[in-house]
Amino acid sequence: MAETTRSRFAKTIAGEKPDDRYPLIEWATWWHLTVERWRAEGLPADLDYPGIKRYFGLDVDYQHWFAVFSMTAPEPAESGYLVQNEADYEALRPHLFPKPPRFDDPDWSARIREQEAGDAIVWFTLSGFFWHPRVLFGIEPHLYAFYDRPALMHRMNEDLLEHALLCIDAICEACRPDFMTVAEDMSYNHGPMISKDLFNTFMAPYYRELTAVLRKKGVPVIVDSDGMVEPLVDWFEGVGVQGILPLERMAGVDVARIRQNHPEWIMVGGFDKTVMHKGEDAIRRQFERLMRTVRSGRFVLSVDHQTPPGVSLNDYRLYLSLLREYMAC
Repeated sequence: MAETTRSRFAKTIAGEKPDDRYPLIEWATWWHLTVERWRAEGLPADLDYPGIKRYFGLDVDYQHWFAVFSMTAPEPAESGYLVQNEADYEALRPHLFPKPPRFDDPDWSARIREQEAGDAIVWFTLSGFFWHPRVLFGIEPHLYAFYDRPALMHRMNEDLLEHALLCIDAICEACRPDFMTVAEDMSYNHGPMISKDLFNTFMAPYYRELTAVLRKKGVPVIVDSDGMVEPLVDWFEGVGVQGILPLERMAGVDVARIRQNHPEWIMVGGFDKTVMHKGEDAIRRQFERLMRTVRSGRFVLSVDHQTPPGVSLNDYRLYLSLLREYMAC
């Protein structure tokens, strides 16, 4: 049987080798400034993001990011926070966790038919147990809240988990997603923003419940965190997470080192976006750096975050040409 977009992706993250080529994926769509530049350089102006992927010959994927704020939610204060204390959270709570959408509208029905035919990948994103409290508290107050507001932190994540399970049921009633991501962004360029003890106390219990449900439904679980994420792999692997993205090279992430230490770990990304405008030799060096890990399996090579606007349309076409060359099996 001929390979499809869906079968190639499934085989790759399962550690198997597709018959013809590895996936050609852009999991993070391009900056709007990048697309604006490309349109000025000849990209057709009427294409939406799936249309742009088809135009470039990339594999098509459809993502749904489940909202945690209703349309009535207030804007953050000038200081960047929505919540300072329990009373603030009680006031905000009615504006959180809207009912998950149904996936039987014409657009999603068409996407699911495309997925069932093997011509597209469907995935979804949930806000994570570091990400969500940070949005509510604001960045600096969130870090203090681990010590100053522990009960409130747990309350936030208990509520978030309850909503996440409803979201999972909603999309899994319509299809079996090919994977999902949990938005966390809990590392910077030197490593995690919190200790493992704080992770174990405030995040791990909720991850264990979440991943148990997703594994039962057959949906691979991948965490999305920028920065130097290598120390997090042990943490997340221990609570049932199966992979991570985007593996930012500028933060020092080494996919070969991760593979050596975690042979079953799924990785997506890894290609240094900062060299995409530097010509063929620089782009080839990136592919050569990554190909051994690609061949080891469970690694979907892709740009290690959104393609920046410094990359011209011709630069990107060169990158895609080389991507197709290197992804051939």
